[in-house]
Amino acid sequence: MLHSVLEQKLQEAVSAVLPGADLSGVLVRPCPDLKFGDYQSNAIMGLAKERKLNPRQVATEVLARLDVGEWCDKTEIAGAGFINFRLKTVALERALQAAAGGEHLFYVRTTHPRTVVVDFSSPNVAKPMHVGHIRSTILGDCLARTLRLLGHRVVTDNHIGDWGTQFGKLLVGWKEQLDEAALTRDPIGEMERLYKAINAASTADPAVLERARQELVKLQAGDADNLAIWRRMIDLSAQQFNTIYGRLGVKFDEVLGESFYNPRLKGTVQSLLAGGIATESEGAQVVFFEDIPALKDKPAIIQKSDGAANYATTDLATLAYRMETWQPAEIIYVTDGRQQLHFQQIFTIFKRWQPQARVKLAHVWFGSILGDDGKPFKTRSGETVKLADLLNEAEERAFQAVTVKNPELPEGERRNIARVVGLGAVKYADLLPNRQSDYVFSWDKMLALNGNTAPYLQYAYARLRSIFRKSGLTAEQLGRAPMTLAAPEELALARSLLNFGLVLEAVAAEYRPNFLCNYLYELAGYFAQFYENCPVLKAEGPERLSRLALCELTGRVLQQGLEVLGIGVIEQM
Repeated sequence: MLHSVLEQKLQEAVSAVLPGADLSGVLVRPCPDLKFGDYQSNAIMGLAKERKLNPRQVATEVLARLDVGEWCDKTEIAGAGFINFRLKTVALERALQAAAGGEHLFYVRTTHPRTVVVDFSSPNVAKPMHVGHIRSTILGDCLARTLRLLGHRVVTDNHIGDWGTQFGKLLVGWKEQLDEAALTRDPIGEMERLYKAINAASTADPAVLERARQELVKLQAGDADNLAIWRRMIDLSAQQFNTIYGRLGVKFDEVLGESFYNPRLKGTVQSLLAGGIATESEGAQVVFFEDIPALKDKPAIIQKSDGAANYATTDLATLAYRMETWQPAEIIYVTDGRQQLHFQQIFTIFKRWQPQARVKLAHVWFGSILGDDGKPFKTRSGETVKLADLLNEAEERAFQAVTVKNPELPEGERRNIARVVGLGAVKYADLLPNRQSDYVFSWDKMLALNGNTAPYLQYAYARLRSIFRKSGLTAEQLGRAPMTLAAPEELALARSLLNFGLVLEAVAAEYRPNFLCNYLYELAGYFAQFYENCPVLKAEGPERLSRLALCELTGRVLQQGLEVLGIGVIEQM
């Protein structure tokens, strides 16, 4: 990619002027304002400041050694030491020609692949997946797709909730109130009913609570009957989870629930005690953070006074297992913002426990989905919105819209379009905002064919495919066509295409899919301006071929970008 070449040349020039300088921050990025150029670097200012040198003077010396004439018309210094690059049109044309010929799609797979574990979704056994699971599931899947596309080794792990006190109540309900017919019809619904019934009964009657406690003790001790019921609960839950994941196009390399780590919990606590990291306090085993102001009055319990483990114990055992099994360079946890304190504690404890571990631990947290009233999104009756119901409604609303727009299409085709558009709309609406912000759920906005929505981008792609079909040419023919860029709209679209790889790298580095959403929306906007001002099918000769190749490349980037977001495309809408 052109920015990579410019970056390499800039680093060589900086190294010549400032021997021994840290080049990791010497980066070239798109200029925020095109009147200054196509690319820009502000790295000189920081390097000069470290050495108490004049930034403009250093920039002048770097510029004197910078050999980028093959790609740039002009390279100049601006402000306190910015270096601006303006590309030659022929360099743009060559880059697009290489992409059209299949050499690349404006991104580079890394030559230094890392192993990254992505922990996301994490539903609970015997409970329906609800709207709260959608953010973790879609965000985690998008990050995994991005990292894989860039050439990293990714291990996706669904750390399901399949252990804990709730199973005591579920076992009592199963043994005393189970409706087998209801279980056959709707397994999750029946298990949810049982839990609610026993939970309410145990609040009113201590004897019921005691029975639940005894059933849990028997399960934890390995009672054969209780283990068999528990495994059936897990199997029935997995069927529901897998149905929803199948609809969403989400796959996991591993599904290791909390129960998987039970044999490691005792050893984890003993190791933390032996290392002086945990100490006894009021019968419990606790880690204190006296040296960290933000955590000073927030100790972490790793074993309760009754000897029971908790989430902290399990998460530490899980971390140790992941390090032993995959030796990752990075582990990403995708959960809601309420778990920020928990992960601050876990990461701090782990670094004390295994200081030799060279791993980046990232808690990628997100805000809430709100209703029109600004409160957490619920059904009209005040219940949590079930994820299956939400996906059904998305498809049905999209089907109604497709039917109004294209009533002549066969129903099967309309249903397929509705599935791709409806699910894509939900995913995109979730990935578009800054993940740390809350957002208001709006069917009208997310299904709109205009504005920054999935249907708008899917429609742009379908339009591109229509142009391509009408051209009568193949992708191979266009791949051999010489690129000629002259009109301002052609150049603007070409420059936007060049930035695809940079955006993917930013998504991976900062865990922010909204960067990609906004990029694709801008790309579609540049394409609309190009198509409006530059005849494509009516053009002739080399100009027609070049413009068709530009359309083909835009379609490929839109498709690839949407695929990274987990969103499908269709040939016609």
